[in-house]
Amino acid sequence: MSSEIADTIAAAVTRVPGVASLHAGMFGEVGTYLPGRRVVGVRVTESSTDIHVCIFVDAAVRATALRIRQAVSGLVAGPVNVTVEDVVGRAHDA
Repeated sequence: MSSEIADTIAAAVTRVPGVASLHAGMFGEVGTYLPGRRVVGVRVTESSTDIHVCIFVDAAVRATALRIRQAVSGLVAGPVNVTVEDVVGRAHDA
């Protein structure tokens, strides 16, 4: 796997409307290790790709997961598994 693919996937996912951030999973186990750093929330294997995210409270879960799957499926071979780890509120301007 090219090291750039994890960064490309992360960028594509965070551009999806409703996605607040990538998430490392319950025990921090979801990530791609690269030299000197880690891409949290993206795990690419030969057989599938796992994406773990936090979404905003006003985002529809299934629709957002579908948009994530569509954004990533053109970048990788095999199934794209999306897990919504958390739902968060939006920051309000003071």
